[in-house]
Amino acid sequence: MKIFITGLPLEVGEDELTAVFGDFGQVKSLRIIKDRETGQSRGFGFVEMPVEEEAKEAIKRMNGGDYNGNRIKVAEAQEKPNTGGGAGGGGGFRRSNRTEKSY
Repeated sequence: MKIFITGLPLEVGEDELTAVFGDFGQVKSLRIIKDRETGQSRGFGFVEMPVEEEAKEAIKRMNGGDYNGNRIKVAEAQEKPNTGGGAGGGGGFRRSNRTEKSY
């Protein structure tokens, strides 16, 4: 199960966060999202735990809790909707609908 965490203190590193979630079970992967230009944490990240029950327990016990002075939110990650912006996805300009008649 993939977990989304927000409200992370900027100084928290991936090793520390892996250890915290490791208290609930095996951590398959963990990633703190960082700013491309500065490399500084953006205050949110993702954890993947292979055992759903352990992940749900982590969510239940950590959501709304205090983490180094910050109130964090922890929830099951939602799949990002496909917006069609990738290859063959429309290109961002209006195309006429071939079935419409023009007058």
